[in-house]
Amino acid sequence: MRILGIDPGLDRTGWAVLEKNGAAAPVLAASGLIHTSSKLALEKRLAAIFDELAGHIARHAPDEAAIEEVFFSKRADTQANTTHARGVILLACEKAGLPIYPYNPRTIKKTISGSGSAEKKQMQRMVQLTLKLASVPEPDDVADAMAAALCHLRLAPVAKAIAKARQRAAC
Repeated sequence: MRILGIDPGLDRTGWAVLEKNGAAAPVLAASGLIHTSSKLALEKRLAAIFDELAGHIARHAPDEAAIEEVFFSKRADTQANTTHARGVILLACEKAGLPIYPYNPRTIKKTISGSGSAEKKQMQRMVQLTLKLASVPEPDDVADAMAAALCHLRLAPVAKAIAKARQRAAC
């Protein structure tokens, strides 16, 4: 199973692909950062995120996607920009036929570190230990994407059951 983890952002979108085979520990297959320049118009930045992510999806062929939900920010402009970016990320995943599983930041933190209020450094260290990486993953956007994918690997059976229940309820 290959999971694409995504930490959405207009300026910086972290992504990571984890691979898990049976009972073996998950392994980092690939990761990176999609950075867009603030000098570009919003629509150009969104197109760049979509195109680059679609390329990574095609290249790494994940089976499912885990994406961090947008948290409420005190800055409305930051929240709106992240929401725009998340929209094109969801579109890229949908167009590729990936099942999408959203997780809120507190759930990801609690699943990975045991605390829903874990600090960035603690999360990065826990991701490093879990994936047996030589160093702490940087930048934190990429570590957050790895954490989202790890969270999904741990919660996938529950998340899939909830998704099926929602589908049945919608019919």
